[in-house]
Amino acid sequence: MSGVRVLVGTHKGAFILSSDGKREKWEVAGPLFAGWEIYHMKGSAVDPNRIYASQTSGWFGQILQRSDDGGKTWQQPGTPVGEAPATGGGPPKAASNKFVYDTSAETGKPLTTHQWYDGTQHPWEFKRVWHLEPSLRDAETVYAGVEDAALFKSTDGGQNWKELAGLRGHGTGPMWQPGAGGMCLHTVILDPGNEKRIWIAISAAGAFRTEDGGVTWKPINRGLRSEFIPDQDAEVGHCVHHVAMNPGRPGVMFMQKHWDVMRSDDAGDSWREVSGNLPTDFGFVIDVHAHEPETIYVVPIKSDSEHYVMEGKLRVYRSKSGGGEWEALTRGLPQKDCYVNVLRDAMAVDSLDECGIYFGTTGGQVYASSDAGETWNAIVRDLPAVLSVEVQTL
Repeated sequence: MSGVRVLVGTHKGAFILSSDGKREKWEVAGPLFAGWEIYHMKGSAVDPNRIYASQTSGWFGQILQRSDDGGKTWQQPGTPVGEAPATGGGPPKAASNKFVYDTSAETGKPLTTHQWYDGTQHPWEFKRVWHLEPSLRDAETVYAGVEDAALFKSTDGGQNWKELAGLRGHGTGPMWQPGAGGMCLHTVILDPGNEKRIWIAISAAGAFRTEDGGVTWKPINRGLRSEFIPDQDAEVGHCVHHVAMNPGRPGVMFMQKHWDVMRSDDAGDSWREVSGNLPTDFGFVIDVHAHEPETIYVVPIKSDSEHYVMEGKLRVYRSKSGGGEWEALTRGLPQKDCYVNVLRDAMAVDSLDECGIYFGTTGGQVYASSDAGETWNAIVRDLPAVLSVEVQTL
């Protein structure tokens, strides 16, 4: 392994931060797609030169971008080379929004509306791509979690997309609700040992799993309790913020929910709370150490109405026991007058021997730890608010 590439999506463009294996000095490239919201960027596990990016604008809509040279140049899949702007700076010359809902949902029943808690019907409308998840086996295959919540798959590098409509076609689809940030499918986890097994999470519906590549789906929310819904133990309706899993131990999963940090040892069939001694169990992000599957990280924030860290202190909390017992990691992080948030896709880990942890804040800082969280330093400061952080180990 020669180094790492940290992919940062922000409210006003994308940045690529690169370093060697020591992770002491960093090169910063960007902003790419300046002025556009980059909800998510993620690199292929198969081809280190392949990166996908979700680019969106209230004016011009959703654009998918792909790089085949490690982020040096970009192209909208399906458009002639040179047609699409390499780094943004204006409207696209060709539309690349090819996310079309399957209104039959492969069930023969039209699925065009969903019902809110107040009983009103709302149309299912495509708004943006929240999460891109490249296949672990094929660089041309990539999944997209979108708002309004649905899962799409492309097998030609993002040129064409087909909805895995069995998810919305599951009997609970019309009852899914939007969270405060929208009804988004924000988490996609692929099983390294079984290409047909996929986990997803939706705000605010819950977590689901497929064993057949997306044809049929099972809600996996037993053990979750949510006080803000009429039936606190309902099969769906829970606001899941993020789910994480160590690839070396598929089926042992960790969840940051809207209140509560949860754990499952049976691939999501049941969950138990592991919030333990956290100062607050509200937050958005959760991740797992690359080599220690019982070591997990969260960033607690004050509450669901005050989206910033407690007491003006930025603290990452680590559990080395799979939850329950937590320690604050603060060395190198601001411990005074800091009121930032860390969003659900804004933490990542590398797979170097000494595992690196990375996260970005709504204040525009990206922090890195090359010693599994013991110490931190800011790779870069004063970016636009960070929406997502991913890392490629090269």
